[in-house]
Amino acid sequence: MDMELIRTLQGWGYVSMIFILTIGLYAYIYHLYKSQKSGIKDYEKYANLALNDEIDDCLVEGLYSQDEKKINRSVKNELAE
Repeated sequence: MDMELIRTLQGWGYVSMIFILTIGLYAYIYHLYKSQKSGIKDYEKYANLALNDEIDDCLVEGLYSQDEKKINRSVKNELAE
């Protein structure tokens, strides 16, 4: 393989990786927006985690069982409708 072909392959690889990573970033942002909008998880609580770092501060997520989480989600969905 000559040097020109290697440079061409590197260029196309770079462009394709930028394209794939951009799609991945937008998919992740959409996932965060969708899960916060539907009430599954509130990521703003995690953003304040560094500010509320005292020993007596409340937990970000409570210690619920899986059944209680499902009940809470169904109640939130009924309230949203």
